[in-house]
Amino acid sequence: MSVPDESLLGKVATQLSRPPSYAAGGSKASILSIAAASYGWKSAGDEVTQPTGFDPEAARLFESVVEAAFLVANADGDFDAAEQSAFAHVVVTACGGLVVERQVSALLADLADQLSEDGMEKRVQMVSRSIVREDQAREVLRIAALLAHVSGGVSDVERDVLVKLASELKLDSNAVDAAIKEAGSALAE
Repeated sequence: MSVPDESLLGKVATQLSRPPSYAAGGSKASILSIAAASYGWKSAGDEVTQPTGFDPEAARLFESVVEAAFLVANADGDFDAAEQSAFAHVVVTACGGLVVERQVSALLADLADQLSEDGMEKRVQMVSRSIVREDQAREVLRIAALLAHVSGGVSDVERDVLVKLASELKLDSNAVDAAIKEAGSALAE
């Protein structure tokens, strides 16, 4: 993959930080950036008492949102160094400094190991266990579709993974179409 255009990366990061167009009027951020606030509190050390503000459920949600997008990015079996770097950069930027590059890189390394050990089907099932609300499920699809645009848009194999995610999240393929359409429209602005 060639290095993505910086303006595209900036657009994707901006859209990742915003709530979807269909969000309730009071929503000011996406679930990625909201959950990042808690994930960013995670300590790099082992068994360290977490500071006030750490919410393990929100951290788990952040990891699941990132994993869903990671699975879509790995749909073709090739998630090269340029894609990984762009992916991490966009997530860090979208989270407004609440998570740092090393945290996202470590998470991506863990996700790569899990995908290698478990396979795509099991990882899709595992992601769906952490996403319990329909609005979160729709947002997961939107975020994954936005991140797919970093590598040139949503390919057929990436769409297939989105459809599998939607099925596990108890959504129909219309939700996938809506997520892809919203991502495309947002980036065309």
